[in-house]
Amino acid sequence: MSKLAVCKLAARQVALGFAVINLLGVAGCATQSATADAANSQQANHGVAAQVGVRPLYLVDDLDDGALKDKLQQCAAGPFYRSEFVISHRGAPLQFPEHTKEGYLAGARMGAGTLECDVTFTKDNELVCRHSQCDLAETTDILLHDDIAQQCRQPFSPADLASGKPAAVQCCTSDITLAQFKQLKGKMEGANPQATTPADYLAGTPAWRTELYQQRGTLMSLDESIALFKQLGVKQTPELKAPMVPMPFNGMTQQQYAQKLIDSYRKAGISASEVLPQSFSLADVRYWIEHEPAFGQQALFLDEGSNSEQFDPMLPSSWRWSMAELKQQGVTTIAPAMWMLLTVNADGEIVPSRYALEAKKAGLKIVAWSFERSGPLANGGGWYYQSVQQAIHKDGDMLKVLDVLAKQVGVSAIFSDWPGTVTYYANCMEL
Repeated sequence: MSKLAVCKLAARQVALGFAVINLLGVAGCATQSATADAANSQQANHGVAAQVGVRPLYLVDDLDDGALKDKLQQCAAGPFYRSEFVISHRGAPLQFPEHTKEGYLAGARMGAGTLECDVTFTKDNELVCRHSQCDLAETTDILLHDDIAQQCRQPFSPADLASGKPAAVQCCTSDITLAQFKQLKGKMEGANPQATTPADYLAGTPAWRTELYQQRGTLMSLDESIALFKQLGVKQTPELKAPMVPMPFNGMTQQQYAQKLIDSYRKAGISASEVLPQSFSLADVRYWIEHEPAFGQQALFLDEGSNSEQFDPMLPSSWRWSMAELKQQGVTTIAPAMWMLLTVNADGEIVPSRYALEAKKAGLKIVAWSFERSGPLANGGGWYYQSVQQAIHKDGDMLKVLDVLAKQVGVSAIFSDWPGTVTYYANCMEL
């Protein structure tokens, strides 16, 4: 047994109230965490306590009987620690407004070793955390700020219930200044297409989420997120979002936009080793590889497979690029949607897809997204489970997917909308 495993076992026994035989000594465990493992941040993160809550065990209870359920049940008592296998996707948007300070804190407290700020820009070219440049009407209370809402690209238009015409509105960060952005409050993502008033439009939270934690919803600039993440001691993964306005914008080109993101981390004194920049644009990733190699060498090239209606994770001819081509262009990590990495074999078992096997063969690291994004998994689980839907019948099945991604696909990390679940799994499996 490794020293790390012994320390974790000792901590678990203490939590259960057992007398612990001091195999290493308290000082030995502390020294291991502070010195021998200092160069390995993943191991060092095991010393940061995490609170996973009751949801992981709710899912474990829902698993079919078998070895996976038995193993996960054995870890119920904890304790649990931060893990770099866990990336907090937009914070903790299963229950907290996305890209808010409160959501980020929840993600870190649930054990995410890396936090994400999706990066876009305001009218005055300041960088802010938002999943899409033009999602403000669905993720903030902008429509309650009359003076700011009137600047929206498409002001609110009420639904015409007689004709069936839905409500329409589009509000972009590029419509407003950073100062105006900071006046807004984050809310749970959603909208009511039948709304006849701006206030009613905001009332569209899916029933399987909650509005219990959206009372503050503190929005953040990229610089503010960098400072918070540094304070929390986590790695940072900014995603350069595709502009929804013509570039250049107010004199800023796409390359300047990509560079501005990196410059923000330099200015804050964040080491490149602590930053995992991401983009769906291969051109952005290649820019970082060429001009900022310390950052670019660990950039995540995101892939959703949807640029081709014929995309099939089992058919390489349907992919936009071969894995070898990506490797030749300097890409080190590919980050596809979960379903692209999976298929179902003749026995009805979830197994790695050809896409996953080819990525591994090419020597690419793999990061998957996004766990706990789909809500309840009845009837096949939706978009994120589309390649394995015949094997998805209930919520507990998501842990089967996670187990295959971790053990057979070999992903190095996974984005999660509720990090506590993946933290529970990662600790139990000693990832």
